[in-house]
Amino acid sequence: MKKFFDDVNKNFGFGCMRLPLRGTDIDVEQVNKMVDEFIARGFNYFDTAHGYLSERSEPTLKQCLTSRYPRSSYVLTDKLTDFFFKSEQDIRPLLEEQLARCGVDYFDFYLMHAQSRRNYDFFRSCRAYETAFELKAEGKVRHVGISFHDTADMLERILNDYPQLDVVQLQLNYLDWEDPAVQSRACYEVCVRHNKPVIVMEPIKGGHLVKLPQNAARLVDGLGISPANLALRFAASQPNVFMVLSGMSSLEQMQENASFMENFQPLSEREIVVAHAVAGLIHGENIIPCTACRYCVDGCPKHISIPDLFACLNSKRHFGDWNADFYYNNVHTKNRGKASDCIKCGKCERACPQGLKIRALLEDVVKEFERKSI
Repeated sequence: MKKFFDDVNKNFGFGCMRLPLRGTDIDVEQVNKMVDEFIARGFNYFDTAHGYLSERSEPTLKQCLTSRYPRSSYVLTDKLTDFFFKSEQDIRPLLEEQLARCGVDYFDFYLMHAQSRRNYDFFRSCRAYETAFELKAEGKVRHVGISFHDTADMLERILNDYPQLDVVQLQLNYLDWEDPAVQSRACYEVCVRHNKPVIVMEPIKGGHLVKLPQNAARLVDGLGISPANLALRFAASQPNVFMVLSGMSSLEQMQENASFMENFQPLSEREIVVAHAVAGLIHGENIIPCTACRYCVDGCPKHISIPDLFACLNSKRHFGDWNADFYYNNVHTKNRGKASDCIKCGKCERACPQGLKIRALLEDVVKEFERKSI
């Protein structure tokens, strides 16, 4: 495996967007155990952002990681998100706040968050990239990069505009590899042409590549490995990928993933064939490709838990889970908005990195679970 950064151990990272919860609170005791397990197995890369878990991810890392381990024992990535600044003058104070919340003096990687046509011109107008490069020169950040959700031509534009970027974080998995909307393969190939190391996000597509339809699961079972194994190793097998993130929400998930990533082996030819066959079967199921990033939820004026409602619809339609009605009515809409409460303001669609037509999909949710016409 090619080594891109000397201080990064192995090619598997702890994504801190889906930390375990106890009720509505982060389960700090379990996060401590996960951090300890992760570091004990020789991994050291942690990824967060200011808005993750309603702004609770950063302080949880301070409590569970940075206050418990020496700075040299971990690599920490944070991001500059457009929701939290309005002008160039806001960027430095925001960075200082993020450093304080994480309990560190510098970030190893600092990414322009969720770059796309929607927000790139805003970042440029605020001199966000230029400010990040200045912060790098001052030692506040060690590497500057982007996380990216758009098509390959837009990525080409950004890398042409800013060739000094160090890394690119991409959504990459075998389901999206040839998908015309996400364009994982095409975006990855842009990074290769520009000689940019790649960080992978959503390698299991928000859980879709773990909870496989039965016909797809049988193919993976025939390999003698787990669905998570196939998905994570597919991403890590790409030569320009130096880091694959997993948003783990339990110690058991951490232990399973570490078991096959600790001594990583690229996919065999047979495993690659199966991965692409599974992708074809899943695309045939027409599953809603929501990754549960929850960007849509924070700004929803009706407090609709959109990813959870989509998960209910996927579970019922494609996995035959008849408990989905119970979860819809008694869990995910209890004291929160129902799909029929949507006022079609469009805030969710503007925030969605996947470009989903959320308003129309919520109409499908209403038809399935609320038994009434729109």
